[in-house]
Amino acid sequence: MFSAIMSGNLLTIILTAFSILVMLFVVFPLHESAHALTAKLLGDDTAERQGRITLNPFAHLDLIGTIGIILFRVGWAKPVPVNTRRCTKIKSEKAAMALTAAAGPLANVLSSLVFLIIEKILIVNYNASGAQVLYYLILALELIIQIDLYNGVFNLLPIPPFDGSRVFFAFLPQKYYFAIMQYEQYIMIGLLVLMYTGILSIPFQFITDAIYTLLDLITKFIC
Repeated sequence: MFSAIMSGNLLTIILTAFSILVMLFVVFPLHESAHALTAKLLGDDTAERQGRITLNPFAHLDLIGTIGIILFRVGWAKPVPVNTRRCTKIKSEKAAMALTAAAGPLANVLSSLVFLIIEKILIVNYNASGAQVLYYLILALELIIQIDLYNGVFNLLPIPPFDGSRVFFAFLPQKYYFAIMQYEQYIMIGLLVLMYTGILSIPFQFITDAIYTLLDLITKFIC
C-alpha cells in the first residue's frame, strides 16, 4: 500500500486498497475456514467450537498480520487451533497435521482459480462491450489473484508459524519439532527482516507466477 501511495497514481491507490480489503474480508476467511473445516472433517471440532468455520472476517483477523498485508503485501490471520489427537477419522496424527495445514494454501489456489474465471468472463464481456467499469473490475481482480497466490506460497514456508512448517514437521521426529518451535519468535523476527529487504520476493514471485500460469492454462476454455 505504501508503494501505491508513493506512486501518486489515484487509480493505483484505489485498486491496491480494494484488493487489500478483499484479502482481509474474503481471502483470509476462506483460508482459515479451510483449516477449521478440514479439522472438523477429520474429527476435531476444536476450531468449530471457537467459531472458526465461518466467513466472518472478524473471527479470523490478526492485528500484526493485517498490518503485514497493508505494508508488505503479505500477512496472516489468527492461527486455527487443531487438536490432532481428536482427528479420529485418520490414523496418523502427523497426517492430520499435514492435511489441516495444507488446506489453507490449497484454499488460496482454489479461490484464485475462481477469481481468475470471473476475471476472464469479464474480459470476454469487456471485449464485446468496452464498458469502462469492467476494465476497472478486471484490474482489481488481477491484483487480488496475485496477492492471493502470493500469500498461499508464503504460507507454504517450512518454518513456524506458517502452514508449510506444519506439513514439513509432520515428517520430523517430535524432538526436532519441539526444538525448532522454541525459536519460533526469533524465526518470525528474522523473516520479517527478510520481507522488509525484499530478498524473499524473488523466489516467492517465481513460484506465484508458475502457479498463475498453470491456472491460466486450466481456464483457457474461457479466453
